[in-house]
Amino acid sequence: MRRVLFLLLFLVLPCNAAAVAAQTLDRIKETGVIRLGVREDAAPFSWRTEQGGIAGYSVELCVAVAQYIKLDLALADLQAELVTVSAADRFDAIAGGRIDLLCEATSATLSRREKVDFSLPTYIDGASVLLRPDGPESFAGLAGHRIGVLHGTTTEQSLGQALQEEGVAAELIAVGTHDEGLEQLKAGKIDAYFADRTILQFMMLGDAEAKDFKLADRYFTYEPYALALPLGDGAFRLAVDRALSRIYRTKTIEKIFAATFQQGQASDALRYLFLITPLPD
Repeated sequence: MRRVLFLLLFLVLPCNAAAVAAQTLDRIKETGVIRLGVREDAAPFSWRTEQGGIAGYSVELCVAVAQYIKLDLALADLQAELVTVSAADRFDAIAGGRIDLLCEATSATLSRREKVDFSLPTYIDGASVLLRPDGPESFAGLAGHRIGVLHGTTTEQSLGQALQEEGVAAELIAVGTHDEGLEQLKAGKIDAYFADRTILQFMMLGDAEAKDFKLADRYFTYEPYALALPLGDGAFRLAVDRALSRIYRTKTIEKIFAATFQQGQASDALRYLFLITPLPD
């Protein structure tokens, strides 16, 4: 009897795996909708504009990916439904089936791959620090100060480790959004705020009260961004990677970058990323 049950399980499991692998594309084709997870507080990658819409580098990139998926599925129309997520619930939104693709400032890590899959790389950034004009002048100078960081991020993990390794006794203050972190920094409730450097730059540019703050040149980590998607859905991941490869090869990525960063120049690392990442068909 055990042998029969084992044989039945052996025959059924591959079928179930195949069904899981195709489920996202099947649902997209059936409904004509792809659900994109977006953030309201992660400029310039995903944020809510003053007009009430959602914009950003990662959002535009996902919209371009959706257009290629539309072509591959031979759909007459494909609606990109924007679903708001937070830094705290973004991966649960994927695992729980609320969104198909996460379009914001997401670092691909091995531990996160236990819960979600990732596309080809989409950006490269790194953690840095924004300081008040009267704040510390060095990393060691953070000792005895209150330091803000976004909860549930790779920056929070690496910052805690760096402080411990360098023997810097500082109080870590976890915040729920980048906007909250900036407000606490302006109010003097914290003396420094850690986040990815591109995000910190946009925070400074978008807030007149922060124009005199100091942004460190140092990168404390390097963060490879990617689009997160459902774990084990190989067919959907292939469709997303195929779309990204075409976006890079056709230089569409340069238009997306220019639209977001205006006069900004892509770093050498980012240009190399766009060059070597696309895979041939």
